[in-house]
Amino acid sequence: MVQEETFTGLRKGRRIRLFTLRNPQGMTVQITNYGAKIVSLYAPDKEGRLADVVLGFGTLPEWQNQETYFNAVIGRYANRIKDGRFTLDGTNYQLAVNNGTNHLHGGTSGFNEQVWETVGQTKHSVSLHYRSQDGEENYPGTLDVYVTYNVTQDNALEIIYEAKTDKPTIVGFTNHAYFNLKGEGEGDVRDHVLQVMADRYTPFDDTACPTGEIVPVEGTPMDFREPVRIGDRIDDPFFAPGRGIDNNFVLRKTDHEEGGNRKLAELAAVVSAGGRTMEVWTTMPGLQVYTGNWVERHTGKSGRLYDVQTAVCLEAQNFPDSPNHPEFPSPVLRPGEVYCEQCIYKFV
Repeated sequence: MVQEETFTGLRKGRRIRLFTLRNPQGMTVQITNYGAKIVSLYAPDKEGRLADVVLGFGTLPEWQNQETYFNAVIGRYANRIKDGRFTLDGTNYQLAVNNGTNHLHGGTSGFNEQVWETVGQTKHSVSLHYRSQDGEENYPGTLDVYVTYNVTQDNALEIIYEAKTDKPTIVGFTNHAYFNLKGEGEGDVRDHVLQVMADRYTPFDDTACPTGEIVPVEGTPMDFREPVRIGDRIDDPFFAPGRGIDNNFVLRKTDHEEGGNRKLAELAAVVSAGGRTMEVWTTMPGLQVYTGNWVERHTGKSGRLYDVQTAVCLEAQNFPDSPNHPEFPSPVLRPGEVYCEQCIYKFV
């Protein structure tokens, strides 16, 4: 378990804290308000044995000096925006270009590097708030973002995102959790078995931005409709050679609501390894599967080495580059509207 005294510090005059959340069964999650990140996640296997199943570091300076997006809330827009450009209501916006020719994960100083305000806390939950000012990273509108982490009685980590804006803007959040269900530092994830509830995916160009097409997974290496061992698929030339999977799936969705316009989370993926099975449930339209392709030689919180393919990320989110594709689900948020989405990582 990461110790609270290793997370003392200030950034931009704001105190950084560490919160430990538990349920009666022993599942334990540690959250820091620095980047609204998951620091550790102790989940049970089928025998009830707990292990920390997310990558990360043991001290605050390591988190600050080795920015890897480990387990952070990503915003204002997760994934890529082509050439860092989009047009909204006739106005052109140029964002920072920080991933080849594209804008990635909110820019040069995204939500993952901000100190969030604590607005609520119990033994099993914490709620955080961040105000992204108009013009931050050149996004329009002052955006108030709330993220709640809740450890449930049935061994799930529930993440709820809410946001409001004072002028039209684009939003698209995710949590960039890096999972190894055998335990962090326990080798690669080639033995993990993955199923994704998606019949279609979004092909991308040579800059890893979508072409705008939505095509069937059938007959392609993107077909994970039945459980597939990641190691049996990851070396296919379809994916990044020598690196792995980093692709967006179009999740199956049904049109139903829970009440008050709140959508119901639906099963998006199932992954198993090390005697653990984790389900991913979400209200979001897409799931980016990423096999830690650029995690290279980091010493983790257990003192063991993290390297390429030592984690798998299952990032529930909007489609990449949605601001430039009207055929994709809209990322636009307007004054008077409330953005509300959910992602659940459930151990069964």
